Amino acid sequence: MFTGIVLGMAEVVAIDKKENFQTHTLRLSGKMGESLELGASVAHNGCCLTVTEITGDLVKFDLMQETLRVTNLGELEVGCMVNIERAAKFGDEIGGHSMSGHINGMTHVVAREESENNVTLWFEVSESYRKYILEKGYVGLDGCSLTIGSVENDRFCVHLIPETLQRTLFGQKQVGDTVNLEIDPQTQAIVDTVERVLAQRS
Repeated sequence: MFTGIVLGMAEVVAIDKKENFQTHTLRLSGKMGESLELGASVAHNGCCLTVTEITGDLVKFDLMQETLRVTNLGELEVGCMVNIERAAKFGDEIGGHSMSGHINGMTHVVAREESENNVTLWFEVSESYRKYILEKGYVGLDGCSLTIGSVENDRFCVHLIPETLQRTLFGQKQVGDTVNLEIDPQTQAIVDTVERVLAQRS
């Protein structure tokens, strides 16, 4: 389980591509790599991956074809940065919301609005996920737990404070960029349950 509070960004220092399979090597320094063990779960742009090898601060992760297909990790090149979160432990402070690390799909930045102290990003949302995107609800974007601002037909926005812009990839995101989307599991469970109950009554 993850909470959507990104520790920081890590650099992809090597990519070993094979048929329908890739191994990514990241440099995890400081708290990102502290006490890390083989088999541990680490979220890359919100996608849960398993540690397969550790050599100092260089850590390897294997990615299957499905992961490369449904997430923006398949777009990465050597030198790219990714948002990193370590798996939550019992007793940790939950600063965001409960996230599984399982990406529903990808979305794109469709507008960027800047003011003196923050940035508002607008994202497209497909019809299949629109019912789970609720004003003031939660959403996971590239591993960040964010509160949804406004919802307008086929798009929604989030408001980003300077700390989020500095600590995560969102400080660099521009119109057209791809972002991993994880629907809030609790919102999805509630919406699906209500729909099922109403369907049984009709």
